[in-house]
Amino acid sequence: MPVQRTFFGLAIPGSRRMPPRRILFVLSLIGTFAVFGLLITIPSKISGSVVPATPEESPAKKSGFRIPKPKFHKPKLSNFRLPSVYNPFRPAAHAPPSGANSTSGDDSWLPDWKWLHPFSSSITLDESRAVLPPLRKRPPIYTFYDTGLKRDAVTLAAEHKLLLIWRRAWWAKGFRPVILGHPEAMKNPLYQTLQTRQLNKKLEEDVARWLSWGHMGTGIFTDYLVLPMGPYDDPLLTYLRRGKYPKLTRYDGLGNAVFSGENTAIEGALRMALDSTTLNTSSSFLEVVPKSTFEVDGHHDSLAYYDPVTIAKKYKVIGEKMAKEETKAEGFALLPQLINSHLHNTFQNTFSGGIAVLKPNPEHTTALVEPALQVATLLAQCPDSPIPASCPPNRSCKPCVSSLAISTPEIFRNASSIYTIGTVPHPYTFVSLTKSKDNIDVAFIRRKTKRDPWILGATDELLEKDVGGEPRLIKFKEAIASEWGRFHSLWLTPEKDLPESLGWHFGFALPMKEVLQPTSTSSVPGSPTKTSSTKSADSNAPAAGELNKERERLKNARGAVRSKFRHQLVIKEAVEAWNLADTEAWRFASAFRAQCEKELELWEEEERKYAGGETD
Repeated sequence: MPVQRTFFGLAIPGSRRMPPRRILFVLSLIGTFAVFGLLITIPSKISGSVVPATPEESPAKKSGFRIPKPKFHKPKLSNFRLPSVYNPFRPAAHAPPSGANSTSGDDSWLPDWKWLHPFSSSITLDESRAVLPPLRKRPPIYTFYDTGLKRDAVTLAAEHKLLLIWRRAWWAKGFRPVILGHPEAMKNPLYQTLQTRQLNKKLEEDVARWLSWGHMGTGIFTDYLVLPMGPYDDPLLTYLRRGKYPKLTRYDGLGNAVFSGENTAIEGALRMALDSTTLNTSSSFLEVVPKSTFEVDGHHDSLAYYDPVTIAKKYKVIGEKMAKEETKAEGFALLPQLINSHLHNTFQNTFSGGIAVLKPNPEHTTALVEPALQVATLLAQCPDSPIPASCPPNRSCKPCVSSLAISTPEIFRNASSIYTIGTVPHPYTFVSLTKSKDNIDVAFIRRKTKRDPWILGATDELLEKDVGGEPRLIKFKEAIASEWGRFHSLWLTPEKDLPESLGWHFGFALPMKEVLQPTSTSSVPGSPTKTSSTKSADSNAPAAGELNKERERLKNARGAVRSKFRHQLVIKEAVEAWNLADTEAWRFASAFRAQCEKELELWEEEERKYAGGETD
C-alpha cells in the first residue's frame, strides 16, 4: 500500500505517487554530481562576443567612437583542479614491477625506501603487497678451511659444528660469511709464485689463506674460531658493517686471526711477502710483511678468539684434554658447545632487563602468544655448557645462575635492556579469539567490534590515545624493521608455524624441536625441562579447559584466513576493510619475516655447494 506523506500533520497532495526516500536520495546524489561536473567543465574563457570581428566591419570604429566591450561575470572555476589521487575517473596507473625474490608463499613485498609510509597499497597499488625496507648489503667476512687435511671422525664433526657456529653468529650480526679453501687460493694469479717457493707446510698454509682472501677481494678475514661476542650496535661491529676499510688493519692481541682491508692493499701485502728474501726462513706471514703495512687496532672488545693458548689458560677442563694426544679429539668436541653457550650468555647479558612477550589483550589471547612464550623460555634459560660458570675470553660477564624474567606486557615499550617478542595476528584471528566467536559475519564486525584494536592497544604508550592508526603504523614499522628494531625484537604471526631457522636470527642454536607450534591443540608436551625456572610467567593464563578452547579457536581462525572459498574470502576482506591499520601491521610483519627467511634460504642455497657450507 502506498505511503501517505504528511507535513505538520497535513497530508501532502500527490505524495502517494512519490517514489521511496531511498530513490529520492539516489536521484538527488546523481543530480549533485551532475551539477558539480558541469561546473568544473565550464571553459575558462567565453568565446562569443558582440563586438564586430574586424575593425573594418565596425561602423563605430569608422566614426571615431569606441563601443565598450560587454563584461560578463565568470565564475572563477578555471583554476580549480581536482587532485588526481581523489579523482575517480583518473587514468589507471601501472603497479611497480615485482623484483626478483620478492615473494614467499602467500607473502609478497616491494623493497623501497618509502617503507615507512603508513599504508603500503598507496605505493604498490596492490592490497596484498607490503612495502619493506631494501635488504641491507651484507659485507663479506671470510675464513679459510683446508678440506685436504686428514682428520678423525670426531675432530671432523667438531670442525663442521664450529664452522656452522661461525657462520650463524656472523650472519646474525649483519655480515655475509663465506668459507674459502685451496680452490680460491689457486685462482689467485700469485699462486704460481707460491709454487716456486719452498716453504714449510705451516707457512704455505698461511700464505694460501691470504691468496684465497686476495682472490675474493675487499672484506674481513678471520679464523673460524673468532666469534662476535658483543651487542649488535658495538662500535667495532658497526664500523665493519659499513664495508669500507681504507687501511689494511690487524687487531692487537689477536695475532694472525682477524684482518680487514681493501683489495689493492691485500694484493700489495701479498706481493711484498712473496718477493721477500726472508720468506723461506719465516714462520708466519706477519713476520715477512713490514709492520708499517698494517694499521693496528687495539679496540676489539666484541671479538672472542678461542685459540689454543686462550683455551689452556681460561678453560682448563677442555685445555687439559686437548693437551693430551689420546683425548685431544674429545676436548676439541666440547668446544662447539662452550662457544654456543657463550653466545647465548652474551645475549642474556645484553638484555638483562628480561624478555617481554607482547600481549595486548590478556584475557583471551594466551594461545595466540603461546609459541612466543616458548621461544622466550628457551632464550631465558641457562644454556648447556661443559663449563657452566665460564665467560667469553674477550669480556667479563654475569654467569647464568637463573633464568631471565619473562613478562607479558599489554603495550610495547621501547627499552634497550628488554628484548621484545611480538605476535601480530590477522584481524580475523584477533576478533575470533578476543570475542570468543568461531562464526563471524559482516554484521557482527560492523556492530560489535572496534576498529584496529590490536595496534591501538600495542602502541598505547608510544602515542597519545586520540592519535589515529597512521602515526601508530609508522612507529610500529620502525619497531620491526629499523636497525634498532631488528636487534631488539622478533615479530611473528600466528597464522604461520615458527621458522626452524630462528637460531640464525639470534646467532646461536636453540632447541627448536622443543618449541610448541601454533597448530597444536593439546597441552604443552615436549616443553623444556627448565620451563619452571622462569622468574615471571604469564600471569593471565587461563585454566586448561579454556586454553584448549583457545587453541581450537586459533586453529579454526588460521584455516579461515587461509581459505580460498568465496564466502570466507568476502568475510575476510570485510574484516580487513574494517581494520585497515591492523591489517597493514599484520601484512608488514608477515612479509618482513618472510623476507628474512628468503634471504637466508637463497644464501644457504648458494653456499651449500662449497666445502663447509652445510647447514644444521
